[in-house]
Amino acid sequence: MSESRKLSAILVADVVGYSRLAGADEDRTLARLRGLRSDLIDPAIAAHHGRIVKRTGDGSIIEFRSVVDAVHCALEVQNGMVDRNAGLPPERRIEFRIGIHVGDVIEEIDGDLMGDGVNIAARLQGVAKSGAICVSEDAYRQVKSRLDLKFSSLGPTELKNIVEPIHVYSLDVGQQPQVKSESSKKPIPPHLSIVVLPFANIGGDPKEEYFTEGVTESLTTDLSRMTGAFVIARNTAYSYKGKSIDVKQIGRELNVRYVLEGSVQRGGGRMRVNVQLIDAESGSHLWAERFDKPLADFFDVQDEIVALLANRLRTELVSAEARRAERSPSPDSLDLFFQGLASQNKGPTPENLSQAQSYFERALALDPGNIDALIHLAFVDCLVATYLLSDDKAERIAKSEAALTKALSLAPEHAFAHLCLGIVLGWTKRAEQGVAECERALAIDRNLAFAQAVIGARKIYLGRAEETEAHVREALRLSPRDGWVFYWLMFVGMANTFLGRYEEAVNWLRRSIEANRNNPLSLVFLPSGLGHLGRLEEARAAVEAALAVNPRATIARFKATLASFSDNPVFLAGLERVVEGLRKAGLPEG
Repeated sequence: MSESRKLSAILVADVVGYSRLAGADEDRTLARLRGLRSDLIDPAIAAHHGRIVKRTGDGSIIEFRSVVDAVHCALEVQNGMVDRNAGLPPERRIEFRIGIHVGDVIEEIDGDLMGDGVNIAARLQGVAKSGAICVSEDAYRQVKSRLDLKFSSLGPTELKNIVEPIHVYSLDVGQQPQVKSESSKKPIPPHLSIVVLPFANIGGDPKEEYFTEGVTESLTTDLSRMTGAFVIARNTAYSYKGKSIDVKQIGRELNVRYVLEGSVQRGGGRMRVNVQLIDAESGSHLWAERFDKPLADFFDVQDEIVALLANRLRTELVSAEARRAERSPSPDSLDLFFQGLASQNKGPTPENLSQAQSYFERALALDPGNIDALIHLAFVDCLVATYLLSDDKAERIAKSEAALTKALSLAPEHAFAHLCLGIVLGWTKRAEQGVAECERALAIDRNLAFAQAVIGARKIYLGRAEETEAHVREALRLSPRDGWVFYWLMFVGMANTFLGRYEEAVNWLRRSIEANRNNPLSLVFLPSGLGHLGRLEEARAAVEAALAVNPRATIARFKATLASFSDNPVFLAGLERVVEGLRKAGLPEG
């Protein structure tokens, strides 16, 4: 079938007076709108399980699983705009009108939505005032018993091209939606919900307060870009500044799972940042770390510290969510997604990837709109295809690329999806395009260290292996304790093997294996370097270790897989030298 009908909650938004704003200063207006989408709108949509159906210049059509999610998202955006417009003259303010309706829609094969459900939401947006939210009677009926919010009735309203008048309700902006409890049960905090409390300025020098505030604000923004994260807005977090409040109380008041607190101290030409991640429900410490950096330029140090913190926190938050999911008697789609991530992060063995695939497939069965599960399922497919684990390489790669293309059509600003597509392109003789996709991922999320490392790997396929190490070192600077570090170390080991720098190759590959002993490709590359160095006893032991993790590893399979990556003559000549080393080490021909 080319289309299907379903019931959906639809949110339609557009910028009030966009033509006037663009006419006055188009470049600045577009830049501000992009910034709002990146820092406020898209994170809010993701946090409330929305799907961007279409963007039309200054407008958006977004589908939600429920009216409750749609209203939560609309209020978060409109309340956030109040903060962002504060102090701006009226002629420079960007203000949205939002309409919400729940009704029957037709979904096209490409994911586009049509029908009265969309048309009514669009007309409701048209009658909303600047900065306001209008909902239909159908939407109001579903949300009034679940959220404690104040609505104003606008009565039956004629909407353009809609046959019957629609009873319209206006939702007062400035409210914080609270779930109405049917009993005494507390509302359940969303997955990956966190507040970044204002960092303390140890020493109290007012001249350094702006640095401390900058770290807090930048970290809040970067965490907001994490797909699926619900991050409390800066202004709300700052209401706790200087107050001694129990983190469990903060968790209850803000309905979040995690609290991050920290301090900044300057002394002796260095900047020290202490941070701790706390479980808001139990009050227990999940993770703590100290970062020491030489103090050169304040803003350079701030950027570096925020990058280190953001990358480390992403790993810790995913681990914490996976542990919660394991304890859940009835896991939802996101619970299953986080368990899949935990399995995937253990390393690309057949067992780990099979388990991850199962979790992601179950997550999608519960919620077909779980874009992150779709993306990581595609990532599993391409890992299985290329890590000498499968005979259906072409089929899995094609399946992976199709899934990533679909995901990006639904979430065009998803950095990890661009990164995964870059990986797939690089593995199908399109390394230049792969590099471009990784660069796009970095433009969306400057701290996505994995994208930097993959660019380095793609340079091998382009015959420029001498450039690989610089990219990997930048990735390691951004995220030195990342869960993916073992891949990145392997990339430099591969590059040095192709370059004939076998001693260096062995050192990097051993570091990769020490970081994660479940990486089949590191284990296969290591015997080649040892074979070329004449350390045949070590080489044979390395072959045994490789076959223990992946008994299917053979020279024929290895060569066929890597030869499919690139036609570059420099790369292919290097591959022959790698294969020669594997023969010396005794890897089976296959």
